[in-house]
Amino acid sequence: MSGRKLFGTDGIRGTANAAPMDPATALRLGQAAGRFFNRGAHRHRVIIGKDTRLSGYMLEPALTAGFVSAGMDVVLVGPLPTPAIALLTRSMRADLGVMVSASHNPYEDNGIKLFGPEGLKLSDADEAEIEAMMAGDLAPAHVGPQKLGRASRLQDAPGRYIEAVKQSFPRGATLEGMRIVVDCAHGAGYKVAPTVLWELGAEVVPMGVAPDGFNINKGCGSTHPGPLIEVVRERRADLGIALDGDADRLVLVDELGRVVDGDQILALIADRWAAEGRLTGGGVVATVMSNMGLERHLAARNLTLHRTAVGDRYVGERMRELGCNLGGEQSGHMIMSDFGTTGDGLVAALQVLAVLLEEKRPASAACRRFTPLPQQLVNIRHAGGAPHKRPEVAAAIAAEEAALGARGRVLIRASGTEPVIRVMAEAEDEALLDATMGRLVDTIRRAAAL
Repeated sequence: MSGRKLFGTDGIRGTANAAPMDPATALRLGQAAGRFFNRGAHRHRVIIGKDTRLSGYMLEPALTAGFVSAGMDVVLVGPLPTPAIALLTRSMRADLGVMVSASHNPYEDNGIKLFGPEGLKLSDADEAEIEAMMAGDLAPAHVGPQKLGRASRLQDAPGRYIEAVKQSFPRGATLEGMRIVVDCAHGAGYKVAPTVLWELGAEVVPMGVAPDGFNINKGCGSTHPGPLIEVVRERRADLGIALDGDADRLVLVDELGRVVDGDQILALIADRWAAEGRLTGGGVVATVMSNMGLERHLAARNLTLHRTAVGDRYVGERMRELGCNLGGEQSGHMIMSDFGTTGDGLVAALQVLAVLLEEKRPASAACRRFTPLPQQLVNIRHAGGAPHKRPEVAAAIAAEEAALGARGRVLIRASGTEPVIRVMAEAEDEALLDATMGRLVDTIRRAAAL
């Protein structure tokens, strides 16, 4: 079986209307995935959702044609968060779920994410097999005229997701008296997120709720919290919630206008769940990017931080291996398996709000669970190969790790999408960090120039 070339850490992604994000590739993906999941004699079904990018109108019908030609019934749900597609795939007993979105990327990009019947992102092996089918003869995927699938639209899809999200909030609790600003990034959560918060009792100040096909993530959302910070301060809000384009990622802003990242959110939820006896697996799963401050915070509570490769799919896989019900990324993906199968920014926000209500403390106090270690990240472009694996680079990395000891850590990794080496280090003080990064970056840049 060939390796994955189209699929990356989160599905297929690229510039809209250029391979692989063109209609021809989407059509072949629909045919191949349709054939891959066409198992058994039952009537097969696929759920397709999307965010608000203009190119969604191009990719959605191409995928639909591919699935219909492979004998699958297609249920279209329109713009909805990625976690809603995972939820609907499982609750409606679909064979496959598809989300058309490039997450936090600008509108020029788009992507396609696949979910299996349990609402879980596909494994590397499954993606590789589908990719191999796409590269081969797809004639066997074509069914006869009498077995073609049908396409329909599910009108109550937003309502199903809204009710499921509200069920994650403590029974009997209310957000009455709280003023919450929610920035939906002109993306997939632009209708459901303000609705959930309002129905739970909050005074809602919505932002980023006027998508036009081009403005998704543009100067707003979880990757651009500046405008949210201003509105939180102006409106004297209790909390600011920033989602990304497909609403599977969350960044918070406290009432003082300070940003709260995924590591602090993980610590807050872990603290509360552990105190209530709800945290399973003896710890939390996060990626190699999470700050050492989080690791030390959890260790002080006899909890373990289990690290994985970057990507919420790998976080989810490790959670299932270890029996953990909480995991996430510094960037804001939060997976809470008690409530869903993939990252859900809105559910994570409700968990934070539940803690604020329980502790009767402002967000500035409740969301500052630990002091992060100083951290730096430098991206070094190269002409090809693997300069970070050269002997002199490996020796330099080993020397820096030995010098840091327990006072910090070093992480060197190649990007999966571009010719870039990502150099990250953490240390207990800025001077130590500056010296460590200076030596590492110089060594790797010399190697990259060879």
